[in-house]
Amino acid sequence: MSDRPRTYNVLNILMKFHAFPSETMGKFCFVECLVPVGAGAPPNHHAGETESFYVTEGQIGFMVDGEEFLAGPGDHVAIPDGAVHAFQAVGDTPARVLIINAPGMMHDRFFTGIGQPLPEGQTDLPTPSEPDIPSVFAMAQEVGMTLVTPQPEPA
Repeated sequence: MSDRPRTYNVLNILMKFHAFPSETMGKFCFVECLVPVGAGAPPNHHAGETESFYVTEGQIGFMVDGEEFLAGPGDHVAIPDGAVHAFQAVGDTPARVLIINAPGMMHDRFFTGIGQPLPEGQTDLPTPSEPDIPSVFAMAQEVGMTLVTPQPEPA
């Protein structure tokens, strides 16, 4: 097991790394997330890394390649390699979701690169803060992830 931090505040989401790719022979990254209502991931895509979500508590609205749907406890959502996707916790309570990224190196670098390490054992949501959007975009570009931004309306 690695001695690096395992718990992070990533875009106001409490992320606990149960396995880094370096601990799984480079096969996957396994993260548990506590997602406050209204928080999530903006539309993004990443070639070469698949992503799977398993919701254990609460509800999460997903968008995958333009299709929107709601997922709740017991639902599994698989993101095809390269598909544009986003998610956001909805409802009255935070959502808990397990995420597997394979092979996971991109997500490990992105999440830990934009996240702030938290005390090990923290289980409460971090104090909300405004993300440093330019840093988030820069880290995404550095690791090979594309954050999709809305296009301005033509004049």
